[in-house]
Amino acid sequence: MEQKNVIDLETAKLVAAAAQQEADANGWEVVIAIVDDGGYLMYLQRSRAQLGSIDVAIKKARATVLFRRPTSVFADRVNNGQTGYLEMPGIMPLEGGEPLEYDGEIVGAIGISGAKANEDGIVARAGCAAMPR
Repeated sequence: MEQKNVIDLETAKLVAAAAQQEADANGWEVVIAIVDDGGYLMYLQRSRAQLGSIDVAIKKARATVLFRRPTSVFADRVNNGQTGYLEMPGIMPLEGGEPLEYDGEIVGAIGISGAKANEDGIVARAGCAAMPR
C-alpha cells in the first residue's frame, strides 16, 4: 500500500500568512483559499476584498489541484485564442491558482482573488514559497 503526504491546517495557515504578507505589502485586498489534494477547502481568509472573490479564490485553488497546474496556464491558452478550454468543466482561466508541493508531490493548492489577476498570481506564489520542502 502506498503512503502520501498531505497538507495539514498548520501548513495551510503558514502558506496563507505568507500570501497575506505579500498582499499587505502591496496594498492589495484579497481572499486566500487553501485546498487539499482532493480540492476540498481547508482554510479561507478574506481581508476587505469583495465578497465575490471568495468563490473565485476557491475555484482557482480547486482547478489547480484537479488539473495539476497553475491556473495561469489556462489563462495563457485562452488569451492565445484556444477558447475550447472554456468548455472544460472546472477550469478557471485566471492567474492566481498555484499548486502546493511537498517532496515533489502536489498536496494542495492556493487560490487568490481580489486584486488584478497578475497581482493574484504574485500573492499565490508568495504563499507557495512558504511551503516546507
